[in-house]
Amino acid sequence: MLAADHAARLGDAASRLAAVGGSALVIAPSPDLRYLIGYEPMPLERPTVLVVDAEGAVVLIVPALERPLAAETGAAELFEIVGWRDDEDPYALIASRLGGGGTVFVGDRIWGSHVLSLQRTMPGAAWTSATPIVGAMRARKDEAELGALRRAAAAADAALADLVAEPIGGRTERAVAAMLAELLVAHGHDTAEFTIVASGPNAASPHHEPTDRRIGAGDAIVLDFGGTIDGYYSDTTRTLVVGAAGKQLVAVHAVVAEAQRAATDAVRPGVEMWTIDRAARTVIDDAGYGDRFIHRTGHGIGLELHEPPYAAAGDHTVLEPGMAFSVEPGIYLEGKLGVRIEDIVAVTETGVEPLNTSPRALVVLD
Repeated sequence: MLAADHAARLGDAASRLAAVGGSALVIAPSPDLRYLIGYEPMPLERPTVLVVDAEGAVVLIVPALERPLAAETGAAELFEIVGWRDDEDPYALIASRLGGGGTVFVGDRIWGSHVLSLQRTMPGAAWTSATPIVGAMRARKDEAELGALRRAAAAADAALADLVAEPIGGRTERAVAAMLAELLVAHGHDTAEFTIVASGPNAASPHHEPTDRRIGAGDAIVLDFGGTIDGYYSDTTRTLVVGAAGKQLVAVHAVVAEAQRAATDAVRPGVEMWTIDRAARTVIDDAGYGDRFIHRTGHGIGLELHEPPYAAAGDHTVLEPGMAFSVEPGIYLEGKLGVRIEDIVAVTETGVEPLNTSPRALVVLD
């Protein structure tokens, strides 16, 4: 886990809460909690919540049996830790720290039963999502976070380079996925979180699960893979072919490559996130494949694989330096083939930094 200035993050959260007139912030075990205090226990039926109020008071409320573990977190000196026993009402205890009313901003990763119990305990309070507060903080990465994302991207690129040096034709999707997972770890990932290997007609399914289908000559192969380094994700996609590529695959790949370049070139501070999606979609629409581009152009990345902001219609997030997200247009022709090209990019002071540097051309394997 990266070293982080948790005091500054808690102070920022309190300031943002006060600025929008909120009374309290409630965060359960989640990446949000890890980001704020470096602690992420399992989310269980016993509620654990961090409460931050607009004056900057911070308390971590935990089951008594987990209090010793909570006290071991490196940021424990920054907040009060209060334990509750199983013969007590934890929701009454939490409510007592929420001021009894006002607007409570709740993290998205919390059991519905916990929120419903708090709402019953505090019928006069208003409840809303904490994403505009904590999500906005997490969207803009600091230098340490960007460093972790760069290392993760470089390790993913290195894993891909090793994979394409191996014979893939005749192997099953499942076997190639296992090879790729091993290479991710070999090149420094702490975990290999996902390895999509979709060949031939399976490549038309963006979230295809690898099967025992054997990869044959002329098959398009979509590889979408990633893992974590120091808690931060890699996520990259490249499209390959075994042997000579057919004319349709070559044509479709050229359109996706142009769309990916256009979307990447559109990234700069001050533009709204939806315009990145429009840049890619315009290229694909103009080529006549608009109805075959069936997902958004990208998603934020960091402590989670998918996190705000999202390169999709309706996301009006204004890009700022330090934001990082995927750029991954694709075209999918059912029963035939699919093509996707994906890089992680970071917004700089003047434009964009692609974190992945592996070749984006159609990779032709022997």
